Amino acid sequence: MSRKTIIVIVSLVLLGGLSFYLNRERFQSAPIEIGDRSLQPRDGMAKRFKDSRSNPVIFLLNRELRLTSVKVLLASAVETNRYTVPIWNLTSASNSVPVKDFIYGMNIPGMKPSVKGAVADPLEPGVRYRVQIQAGSLEAEHDFVPVPKTAR
Repeated sequence: MSRKTIIVIVSLVLLGGLSFYLNRERFQSAPIEIGDRSLQPRDGMAKRFKDSRSNPVIFLLNRELRLTSVKVLLASAVETNRYTVPIWNLTSASNSVPVKDFIYGMNIPGMKPSVKGAVADPLEPGVRYRVQIQAGSLEAEHDFVPVPKTAR
């Protein structure tokens, strides 16, 4: 090979490497964003949330995800103890249905409690909780505070 050919090949490799370096964010998946809202209990939810002192909480995701794990923990317990017991813990049996939102304590299609027969503990208003979700290799967490139950 001639010297000119080697210089052209090296230049192309360097330009290709520089291009990949400058555009590396395009090859990464977007992070999961979680939001929360408080709901008035509807007819179907009224039975499940009758003993709760707070309104039901719905978690909103920035895109549809096949969740593999959902945990809700006391935020204060997480800050002092890394291995705290969750008050709600679901895992995917095999393939969960892609969801863009889910309600605390309600079933998510394709997921089941990690402990057979376990149900979600009622949320206390004014207490800070942390939801941790996992969708394959992606993970995210979000702190939320339930609001007191409002009269209908």
